Amino acid sequence: MVDIAAFATLASFISSLLIIFTQDWHGRLSLDKDVGCIQKFHKHPVPRIGGIALLVGISTVVIVQAIDSEFAVHLDRAELIKLLFASLPAFITGLIEDLTKRVSVRARLLATFSSALLASWLLNASLSRLDLWGVDTVLQLLPLLAVGVTAVAVAGVANSINIIDGFHGVAASAVVIMLAGLAYLSWESNDMFVMHLAMLGIGATLGFLLVNYPTGRLFMGDGGAYFLGFWLAEVAVLLVIRNPEINAWQVLAVCSYPVIEVLYSMYRRKIIRKTSPGAPDRLHLHTLFYRRVVCLRFARNDHRPWARNAVVACFVAGWIATATLVTVLIGDTVGNAVAVLVAHVLIYMAVYTRLVRGRWDTNPAIALGLFRSQSVAREWQ
Repeated sequence: MVDIAAFATLASFISSLLIIFTQDWHGRLSLDKDVGCIQKFHKHPVPRIGGIALLVGISTVVIVQAIDSEFAVHLDRAELIKLLFASLPAFITGLIEDLTKRVSVRARLLATFSSALLASWLLNASLSRLDLWGVDTVLQLLPLLAVGVTAVAVAGVANSINIIDGFHGVAASAVVIMLAGLAYLSWESNDMFVMHLAMLGIGATLGFLLVNYPTGRLFMGDGGAYFLGFWLAEVAVLLVIRNPEINAWQVLAVCSYPVIEVLYSMYRRKIIRKTSPGAPDRLHLHTLFYRRVVCLRFARNDHRPWARNAVVACFVAGWIATATLVTVLIGDTVGNAVAVLVAHVLIYMAVYTRLVRGRWDTNPAIALGLFRSQSVAREWQ
Protein backbone atom coordinates (compact mmCIF):
# COMPACT_ATOMS: atom_id res chain seq x y z
CA MET A 1 0.00 0.00 0.00
CA VAL A 2 2.80 2.41 0.93
CA ASP A 3 4.73 1.43 -2.20
CA ILE A 4 1.96 2.33 -4.64
CA ALA A 5 1.27 5.63 -2.89
CA ALA A 6 5.01 6.44 -2.96
CA PHE A 7 5.28 5.60 -6.67
CA ALA A 8 2.23 7.72 -7.47
CA THR A 9 3.58 10.60 -5.38
CA LEU A 10 7.00 10.51 -7.03
CA ALA A 11 5.62 10.27 -10.55
CA SER A 12 3.17 13.10 -9.96
CA PHE A 13 5.82 15.28 -8.31
CA ILE A 14 8.33 14.82 -11.16
CA SER A 15 5.62 15.45 -13.75
CA SER A 16 4.57 18.63 -11.95
CA LEU A 17 8.15 19.91 -11.95
CA LEU A 18 8.53 19.11 -15.65
CA ILE A 19 5.40 21.11 -16.44
CA ILE A 20 6.82 24.11 -14.59
CA PHE A 21 10.31 23.87 -16.09
CA THR A 22 8.96 23.56 -19.64
CA GLN A 23 6.32 26.29 -19.43
CA ASP A 24 8.28 28.49 -21.84
CA TRP A 25 7.44 25.90 -24.51
CA HIS A 26 3.78 25.33 -23.74
CA GLY A 27 2.93 28.51 -21.84
CA ARG A 28 1.16 30.09 -24.80
CA LEU A 29 -1.58 27.51 -24.30
CA SER A 30 -1.22 26.37 -20.71
CA LEU A 31 -0.71 29.57 -18.70
CA ASP A 32 -3.67 30.98 -16.80
CA LYS A 33 -3.17 34.58 -17.86
CA ASP A 34 -6.62 35.91 -17.02
CA VAL A 35 -5.61 37.20 -13.58
CA GLY A 36 -8.40 39.77 -13.59
CA CYS A 37 -11.22 37.20 -13.78
CA ILE A 38 -13.83 37.33 -11.01
CA GLN A 39 -12.66 34.06 -9.44
CA LYS A 40 -8.91 34.67 -9.77
CA PHE A 41 -6.69 35.63 -6.84
CA HIS A 42 -3.22 35.10 -8.30
CA LYS A 43 -1.18 37.97 -9.73
CA HIS A 44 1.02 36.24 -12.30
CA PRO A 45 0.33 33.70 -15.08
CA VAL A 46 0.55 30.11 -13.84
CA PRO A 47 0.33 26.80 -15.77
CA ARG A 48 -3.07 25.25 -15.20
CA ILE A 49 -2.41 21.78 -16.61
CA GLY A 50 -1.47 20.08 -13.34
CA GLY A 51 -4.15 17.51 -14.09
CA ILE A 52 -1.63 15.86 -16.41
CA ALA A 53 0.67 15.21 -13.45
CA LEU A 54 -2.23 13.69 -11.49
CA LEU A 55 -3.09 11.32 -14.33
CA VAL A 56 0.57 10.39 -14.82
CA GLY A 57 0.94 9.71 -11.09
CA ILE A 58 -1.72 7.00 -11.15
CA SER A 59 -0.92 5.69 -14.63
CA THR A 60 2.70 5.07 -13.64
CA VAL A 61 1.55 2.36 -11.25
CA VAL A 62 -0.01 0.49 -14.17
CA ILE A 63 3.35 0.55 -15.96
CA VAL A 64 5.24 -0.64 -12.88
CA GLN A 65 2.71 -3.46 -12.41
CA ALA A 66 3.31 -4.60 -15.98
CA ILE A 67 7.07 -4.75 -15.31
CA ASP A 68 6.91 -6.28 -11.83
CA SER A 69 4.09 -8.77 -11.27
CA GLU A 70 4.75 -8.78 -7.52
CA PHE A 71 4.08 -5.06 -7.24
CA ALA A 72 0.70 -4.12 -5.67
CA VAL A 73 -0.71 -7.64 -5.80
CA HIS A 74 -4.00 -6.51 -4.22
CA LEU A 75 -4.61 -4.01 -7.02
CA ASP A 76 -6.33 -5.56 -10.05
CA ARG A 77 -4.50 -3.99 -13.00
CA ALA A 78 -7.31 -4.69 -15.46
CA GLU A 79 -9.84 -2.95 -13.21
CA LEU A 80 -7.45 -0.04 -12.66
CA ILE A 81 -7.00 0.39 -16.41
CA LYS A 82 -10.78 0.36 -16.87
CA LEU A 83 -11.19 3.06 -14.24
CA LEU A 84 -8.48 5.20 -15.82
CA PHE A 85 -10.11 4.76 -19.22
CA ALA A 86 -13.49 5.77 -17.80
CA SER A 87 -11.96 8.96 -16.37
CA LEU A 88 -10.74 10.15 -19.78
CA PRO A 89 -13.89 11.97 -21.02
CA ALA A 90 -13.97 14.15 -17.89
CA PHE A 91 -10.20 14.66 -17.83
CA ILE A 92 -9.76 15.40 -21.55
CA THR A 93 -12.70 17.80 -21.69
CA GLY A 94 -11.38 19.64 -18.65
CA LEU A 95 -7.88 19.76 -20.15
CA ILE A 96 -9.23 21.18 -23.40
CA GLU A 97 -10.94 23.90 -21.36
CA ASP A 98 -7.64 24.58 -19.59
CA LEU A 99 -5.90 25.02 -22.94
CA THR A 100 -8.59 26.83 -24.93
CA LYS A 101 -11.00 28.41 -22.38
CA ARG A 102 -13.78 27.62 -24.85
CA VAL A 103 -15.55 24.55 -23.48
CA SER A 104 -19.02 25.27 -22.14
CA VAL A 105 -20.19 24.33 -18.68
CA ARG A 106 -22.79 22.03 -20.23
CA ALA A 107 -20.16 20.19 -22.29
CA ARG A 108 -18.00 19.63 -19.23
CA LEU A 109 -20.99 18.40 -17.25
CA LEU A 110 -21.87 15.95 -20.02
CA ALA A 111 -18.26 14.74 -20.04
CA THR A 112 -18.39 13.92 -16.33
CA PHE A 113 -21.68 12.10 -16.91
CA SER A 114 -20.01 10.14 -19.71
CA SER A 115 -17.16 9.12 -17.42
CA ALA A 116 -19.63 7.98 -14.78
CA LEU A 117 -21.60 5.94 -17.32
CA LEU A 118 -18.39 4.37 -18.63
CA ALA A 119 -17.39 3.35 -15.11
CA SER A 120 -20.83 1.86 -14.49
CA TRP A 121 -20.48 -0.22 -17.64
CA LEU A 122 -16.83 -1.24 -17.40
CA LEU A 123 -16.67 -1.93 -13.66
CA ASN A 124 -20.35 -2.68 -13.05
CA ALA A 125 -20.20 0.24 -10.63
CA SER A 126 -23.82 1.26 -10.13
CA LEU A 127 -25.44 2.12 -6.82
CA SER A 128 -28.18 -0.39 -6.12
CA ARG A 129 -28.67 0.87 -2.57
CA LEU A 130 -28.75 4.27 -0.89
CA ASP A 131 -29.92 2.92 2.48
CA LEU A 132 -33.30 4.55 2.00
CA TRP A 133 -36.40 2.47 2.69
CA GLY A 134 -38.25 1.77 -0.53
CA VAL A 135 -35.70 3.51 -2.73
CA ASP A 136 -33.29 0.58 -2.55
CA THR A 137 -36.00 -1.79 -3.76
CA VAL A 138 -36.74 0.44 -6.75
CA LEU A 139 -33.04 0.71 -7.64
CA GLN A 140 -32.67 -3.07 -7.53
CA LEU A 141 -35.75 -3.57 -9.72
CA LEU A 142 -34.71 -0.87 -12.22
CA PRO A 143 -31.00 -1.22 -13.05
CA LEU A 144 -31.07 1.64 -15.55
CA LEU A 145 -32.37 3.96 -12.84
CA ALA A 146 -29.48 2.83 -10.62
CA VAL A 147 -27.05 3.72 -13.42
CA GLY A 148 -28.66 7.15 -13.78
CA VAL A 149 -28.53 7.84 -10.04
CA THR A 150 -24.88 6.80 -9.98
CA ALA A 151 -24.05 9.05 -12.93
CA VAL A 152 -25.66 12.03 -11.21
CA ALA A 153 -23.77 11.32 -7.99
CA VAL A 154 -20.39 10.88 -9.70
CA ALA A 155 -20.82 13.91 -11.96
CA GLY A 156 -21.93 15.97 -8.97
CA VAL A 157 -18.86 15.10 -6.92
CA ALA A 158 -16.55 15.67 -9.91
CA ASN A 159 -17.99 19.14 -10.45
CA SER A 160 -17.94 19.91 -6.74
CA ILE A 161 -14.16 19.50 -6.61
CA ASN A 162 -13.89 22.00 -9.45
CA ILE A 163 -16.10 24.39 -7.48
CA ILE A 164 -13.85 24.39 -4.40
CA ASP A 165 -10.66 24.68 -6.47
CA GLY A 166 -10.06 28.39 -5.91
CA PHE A 167 -6.97 28.78 -3.72
CA HIS A 168 -3.60 27.05 -3.47
CA GLY A 169 -4.00 23.60 -1.96
CA VAL A 170 -7.72 23.78 -1.17
CA ALA A 171 -9.07 21.17 -3.60
CA ALA A 172 -5.99 18.94 -3.40
CA SER A 173 -5.87 18.84 0.40
CA ALA A 174 -9.64 18.26 0.54
CA VAL A 175 -9.35 15.26 -1.79
CA VAL A 176 -6.43 13.81 0.18
CA ILE A 177 -8.37 14.00 3.44
CA MET A 178 -11.61 12.58 2.01
CA LEU A 179 -9.76 9.75 0.27
CA ALA A 180 -7.98 9.02 3.55
CA GLY A 181 -11.37 8.66 5.25
CA LEU A 182 -12.58 6.29 2.53
CA ALA A 183 -9.29 4.35 2.71
CA TYR A 184 -9.82 3.86 6.44
CA LEU A 185 -13.35 2.58 5.91
CA SER A 186 -12.17 0.17 3.21
CA TRP A 187 -9.35 -1.03 5.48
CA GLU A 188 -11.86 -1.71 8.25
CA SER A 189 -13.88 -3.77 5.78
CA ASN A 190 -10.75 -5.55 4.52
CA ASP A 191 -11.40 -4.30 0.98
CA MET A 192 -7.81 -4.03 -0.25
CA PHE A 193 -8.75 -3.12 -3.82
CA VAL A 194 -10.71 0.01 -2.88
CA MET A 195 -8.14 0.93 -0.25
CA HIS A 196 -5.39 0.78 -2.88
CA LEU A 197 -7.44 2.93 -5.24
CA ALA A 198 -7.81 5.50 -2.48
CA MET A 199 -4.08 5.38 -1.69
CA LEU A 200 -3.26 5.84 -5.38
CA GLY A 201 -5.39 8.98 -5.45
CA ILE A 202 -3.77 10.24 -2.25
CA GLY A 203 -0.28 9.61 -3.61
CA ALA A 204 -0.85 11.34 -6.95
CA THR A 205 -2.49 14.31 -5.25
CA LEU A 206 0.32 14.68 -2.71
CA GLY A 207 2.90 14.77 -5.50
CA PHE A 208 1.02 17.64 -7.12
CA LEU A 209 0.40 19.32 -3.77
CA LEU A 210 4.14 19.47 -3.04
CA VAL A 211 4.47 21.82 -6.03
CA ASN A 212 1.13 23.59 -5.81
CA TYR A 213 1.25 24.52 -2.13
CA PRO A 214 1.92 27.05 -0.75
CA THR A 215 3.33 29.15 -3.60
CA GLY A 216 0.86 28.10 -6.29
CA ARG A 217 3.40 27.52 -9.05
CA LEU A 218 1.09 25.02 -10.74
CA PHE A 219 -2.71 24.73 -10.89
CA MET A 220 -4.60 21.47 -11.37
CA GLY A 221 -7.04 23.20 -13.72
CA ASP A 222 -10.40 21.84 -14.76
CA GLY A 223 -8.81 18.65 -16.08
CA GLY A 224 -7.23 17.88 -12.72
CA ALA A 225 -10.29 18.88 -10.71
CA TYR A 226 -12.63 16.71 -12.77
CA PHE A 227 -10.17 13.81 -12.70
CA LEU A 228 -9.74 13.95 -8.91
CA GLY A 229 -13.46 14.45 -8.38
CA PHE A 230 -14.23 11.45 -10.58
CA TRP A 231 -11.64 9.34 -8.75
CA LEU A 232 -13.02 10.32 -5.33
CA ALA A 233 -16.58 9.60 -6.43
CA GLU A 234 -15.75 6.21 -7.90
CA VAL A 235 -13.83 5.14 -4.79
CA ALA A 236 -16.93 6.08 -2.79
CA VAL A 237 -19.28 4.22 -5.15
CA LEU A 238 -17.14 1.08 -5.21
CA LEU A 239 -16.86 1.17 -1.42
CA VAL A 240 -20.65 1.15 -1.03
CA ILE A 241 -21.20 -1.49 -3.73
CA ARG A 242 -18.58 -3.95 -2.49
CA ASN A 243 -19.18 -3.58 1.26
CA PRO A 244 -22.82 -3.89 2.38
CA GLU A 245 -21.81 -3.37 6.01
CA ILE A 246 -20.84 0.24 5.20
CA ASN A 247 -23.87 2.52 4.98
CA ALA A 248 -24.11 4.93 2.06
CA TRP A 249 -24.78 7.90 4.35
CA GLN A 250 -21.43 7.49 6.07
CA VAL A 251 -19.67 7.59 2.71
CA LEU A 252 -21.71 10.64 1.69
CA ALA A 253 -20.83 12.37 4.96
CA VAL A 254 -17.11 11.84 4.27
CA CYS A 255 -17.52 13.61 0.90
CA SER A 256 -20.06 16.14 2.14
CA TYR A 257 -18.12 19.43 2.17
CA PRO A 258 -17.74 19.90 -1.62
CA VAL A 259 -21.25 18.49 -2.18
CA ILE A 260 -22.77 21.02 0.23
CA GLU A 261 -20.77 23.79 -1.43
CA VAL A 262 -21.95 22.97 -4.94
CA LEU A 263 -25.61 22.49 -3.94
CA TYR A 264 -25.69 25.77 -2.05
CA SER A 265 -23.95 27.53 -4.93
CA MET A 266 -26.60 26.27 -7.34
CA TYR A 267 -29.37 27.39 -4.97
CA ARG A 268 -27.78 30.80 -4.45
CA ARG A 269 -27.26 31.46 -8.14
CA LYS A 270 -30.43 30.00 -9.63
CA ILE A 271 -33.08 30.56 -6.97
CA ILE A 272 -31.85 33.61 -5.10
CA ARG A 273 -29.91 35.61 -7.67
CA LYS A 274 -31.82 34.45 -10.77
CA THR A 275 -28.62 33.76 -12.72
CA SER A 276 -27.15 30.70 -14.37
CA PRO A 277 -26.03 27.97 -11.91
CA GLY A 278 -22.72 27.97 -13.78
CA ALA A 279 -22.14 31.72 -13.51
CA PRO A 280 -18.96 32.54 -11.55
CA ASP A 281 -19.11 34.64 -8.40
CA ARG A 282 -17.13 35.37 -5.24
CA LEU A 283 -19.60 33.94 -2.77
CA HIS A 284 -18.20 30.49 -2.08
CA LEU A 285 -17.44 29.78 1.56
CA HIS A 286 -13.68 29.64 0.97
CA THR A 287 -13.83 32.94 -0.93
CA LEU A 288 -15.78 34.63 1.84
CA PHE A 289 -13.30 33.35 4.39
CA TYR A 290 -10.45 34.83 2.35
CA ARG A 291 -12.13 38.21 1.99
CA ARG A 292 -13.72 38.54 5.43
CA VAL A 293 -11.04 36.89 7.62
CA VAL A 294 -7.72 36.40 5.87
CA CYS A 295 -7.51 39.80 4.19
CA LEU A 296 -8.44 41.56 7.43
CA ARG A 297 -6.26 39.61 9.85
CA PHE A 298 -3.18 38.85 7.75
CA ALA A 299 -1.17 41.78 6.43
CA ARG A 300 -0.10 41.69 2.80
CA ASN A 301 3.48 40.48 2.44
CA ASP A 302 5.17 41.74 -0.71
CA HIS A 303 7.95 39.17 -0.29
CA ARG A 304 5.41 36.34 0.01
CA PRO A 305 2.42 37.45 -2.09
CA TRP A 306 1.05 33.89 -1.99
CA ALA A 307 0.90 33.71 1.83
CA ARG A 308 -2.67 34.97 2.34
CA ASN A 309 -3.92 32.80 -0.50
CA ALA A 310 -2.35 29.74 1.11
CA VAL A 311 -4.01 30.34 4.51
CA VAL A 312 -7.40 29.40 3.05
CA ALA A 313 -6.28 25.79 2.55
CA CYS A 314 -5.54 25.49 6.27
CA PHE A 315 -9.08 26.58 7.08
CA VAL A 316 -10.75 24.21 4.59
CA ALA A 317 -8.43 21.27 5.36
CA GLY A 318 -9.02 21.65 9.09
CA TRP A 319 -12.78 21.76 8.55
CA ILE A 320 -12.83 18.67 6.33
CA ALA A 321 -10.40 16.73 8.54
CA THR A 322 -12.61 17.31 11.58
CA ALA A 323 -15.77 16.30 9.72
CA THR A 324 -14.09 13.21 8.26
CA LEU A 325 -12.71 12.09 11.61
CA VAL A 326 -16.10 12.41 13.29
CA THR A 327 -17.77 10.58 10.41
CA VAL A 328 -15.46 7.55 10.40
CA LEU A 329 -15.58 7.27 14.19
CA ILE A 330 -19.32 7.46 14.83
CA GLY A 331 -21.05 7.23 11.44
CA ASP A 332 -21.23 3.44 11.34
CA THR A 333 -25.02 3.45 11.62
CA VAL A 334 -27.44 5.19 9.28
CA GLY A 335 -28.86 7.30 12.12
CA ASN A 336 -25.45 8.51 13.26
CA ALA A 337 -24.28 9.18 9.70
CA VAL A 338 -27.40 11.22 8.91
CA ALA A 339 -26.95 13.15 12.16
CA VAL A 340 -23.35 13.96 11.23
CA LEU A 341 -24.43 15.06 7.76
CA VAL A 342 -27.21 17.30 9.11
CA ALA A 343 -24.80 18.80 11.65
CA HIS A 344 -22.34 19.52 8.84
CA VAL A 345 -25.01 21.32 6.81
CA LEU A 346 -26.09 23.40 9.82
CA ILE A 347 -22.51 24.33 10.69
CA TYR A 348 -21.87 25.28 7.07
CA MET A 349 -24.92 27.56 7.05
CA ALA A 350 -23.97 29.11 10.39
CA VAL A 351 -20.40 29.85 9.31
CA TYR A 352 -21.53 31.11 5.91
CA THR A 353 -24.08 33.41 7.52
CA ARG A 354 -21.51 34.75 9.97
CA LEU A 355 -19.01 35.48 7.22
CA VAL A 356 -21.58 37.41 5.20
CA ARG A 357 -22.82 39.23 8.30
CA GLY A 358 -19.30 40.45 8.82
CA ARG A 359 -20.26 43.16 6.36
CA TRP A 360 -24.04 43.58 6.63
CA ASP A 361 -25.42 42.93 10.11
CA THR A 362 -28.65 44.84 9.65
CA ASN A 363 -30.28 42.88 6.87
CA PRO A 364 -30.93 39.20 7.73
CA ALA A 365 -31.87 38.36 4.14
CA ILE A 366 -28.56 39.69 2.86
CA ALA A 367 -26.74 38.01 5.73
CA LEU A 368 -28.07 34.67 4.55
CA GLY A 369 -26.92 35.34 1.00
CA LEU A 370 -30.45 36.15 -0.18
CA PHE A 371 -29.37 38.91 -2.53
CA ARG A 372 -32.53 40.65 -3.68
CA SER A 373 -30.78 43.98 -4.11
CA GLN A 374 -29.05 44.26 -7.48
CA SER A 375 -26.63 46.89 -6.13
CA VAL A 376 -25.54 44.53 -3.35
CA ALA A 377 -25.23 41.65 -5.79
CA ARG A 378 -23.05 43.72 -8.10
CA GLU A 379 -20.82 44.78 -5.22
CA TRP A 380 -20.15 41.15 -4.29
CA GLN A 381 -19.62 39.95 -7.86
